[in-house]
Amino acid sequence: QVQVVESGGGLVQAGGSLRLSCAASGRSSFSIYAMGWYRQAPGKQRELVAAITSGGCTNYADSVKGRFTISRDNAKKTVYLQMSSLKPEEKAVYYCNAARYFGRIVAGISDNWGQGSQVTVSS
Repeated sequence: QVQVVESGGGLVQAGGSLRLSCAASGRSSFSIYAMGWYRQAPGKQRELVAAITSGGCTNYADSVKGRFTISRDNAKKTVYLQMSSLKPEEKAVYYCNAARYFGRIVAGISDNWGQGSQVTVSS
């Protein structure tokens, strides 16, 4: 199994940028895992924002296409989420997830959710 720790959140003005990091640890090889970034706003369900396969193929929610970029550095066992043109409604706790199968990323299934990273966007 892989454990994940998110970081990089904070307070940013609307239109600003942030880069989130998700550091993975565990005995399994990080490179074989698909990774996903999710967010959960107060009172709302957790939603998938961006995902990346073990081979580097990416997928984005329509609401963030063109503004967010997911990437991975297998040597550092880290996945990133570069967010730009942030909007106040994107205030949420952002979580990452690691899974052997991409379907689990899409379905939001995790055995080891991290603590998340708070992103606050001021208007």
